[in-house]
Amino acid sequence: MKILHTSDWHLGRTLFGKKRHEEFEAFLDWLAATIENTGADILLVAGDVFDTSTPSHRAQELYYRFLCRVAASCCRHVAIIAGNHDSPSFLNAPRELLKALDVHVVGSASEHPEDEVLVLRGDRGGPELIVCAVPYLRDRDIRLAEAGESIEDKERKLLDGIRDHYRAVFALAEKRRGELGAAIPIVAMGHLFTAGGKTVEGDGVRELYVGSLAHVGAGIFPDHLDYLALGHLHLPQRVDGSETRRYSGSPLPMGFGEAGQPKSVVLVDFSLGREDSAGAPTPNPRPKIDLIPVPLFQKLERIQGDWDTIARRIGELSGPGGRAWLEIVYDGEEVIGDLREKLDAAIAGSGLEILRVKNNRVIDRVLGSIHDEETLDDLSVDEVFERCLAAHDIPDEQRPELLRAYRETVQSLDEEGPE
Repeated sequence: MKILHTSDWHLGRTLFGKKRHEEFEAFLDWLAATIENTGADILLVAGDVFDTSTPSHRAQELYYRFLCRVAASCCRHVAIIAGNHDSPSFLNAPRELLKALDVHVVGSASEHPEDEVLVLRGDRGGPELIVCAVPYLRDRDIRLAEAGESIEDKERKLLDGIRDHYRAVFALAEKRRGELGAAIPIVAMGHLFTAGGKTVEGDGVRELYVGSLAHVGAGIFPDHLDYLALGHLHLPQRVDGSETRRYSGSPLPMGFGEAGQPKSVVLVDFSLGREDSAGAPTPNPRPKIDLIPVPLFQKLERIQGDWDTIARRIGELSGPGGRAWLEIVYDGEEVIGDLREKLDAAIAGSGLEILRVKNNRVIDRVLGSIHDEETLDDLSVDEVFERCLAAHDIPDEQRPELLRAYRETVQSLDEEGPE
């Protein structure tokens, strides 16, 4: 039995206004071909299928066409959980219909944890895999707000809620395996930020919860799990150094901070023994893990430095067949007021396209902290609010509590979203 683990597609995402449908389509075509080439039996998609809770018609078309293609392939099952960018109700809406294609969708946490325990069966009807399909757990799913509770109480209850939910699902999976009487693997899926997880600037990864404690320790995942397939972090990485606990990472670079980062999907190979008389697999060894590199469908590059450095690198990239989207960060000593015009002249006639220009020298020396060259793309939501506090001369001692309340409001809006 072979499993492919992927996550964080973010279908429909744009990059500084540039649509990326061709990249997403190329990736999904590649993934469908990879399923066939590897003989993968099961596909796990660990959240953030879409970039927003109201995906475009084009993004939806890519998603459903891909699922139909996979349903007609060697892949017997697809398991999909919602991430923090997804709308639970949107993903869940066609759930019953997709079951007919052996596509199993868990868009939101249920009052009944057994709904998140999937028993996947092989061609002969025998159980071959148990999947703990835990979606992104929203604050309202796992914590009851109480009047007068402190920030520390909120954070503690949030972490307790996450741990309790995962433990309940894992316990039910173990119970189900015992009832089946078969030594079949248990695989868990989740969409969360584990302690020690790595991110890079500009990758678009959001903090999931308000507060500093909600990076969940790897200890919530029991030792008996045969594989843990996580989503949310965009860099492929192990969890707590474990070979069988992984973030697959996003298949495309979500921002210029990820330019040059290798992308991959994870192939998990359970070399099972022969089936018994009931069609159930016999005990299996630890799975073999391989990373399958995802091709680069659109080159991104950040060029930073003085004018000579920038011009030289543009010249190198402008050769025959050179195509790339660029972010330019100018931080030379010389003040260049017509930087954009000079850059446009430098790329004229080439396959290069500049999506963003950041003129640090203008920022630092001429216009101060708020200026014509700076856009909202340069600022985080916290930085925008901090600018507002400064502009209205809010006393320093009042700012931490106001910022905390603001973050809670933004988190609430992210979770509610247009459904």
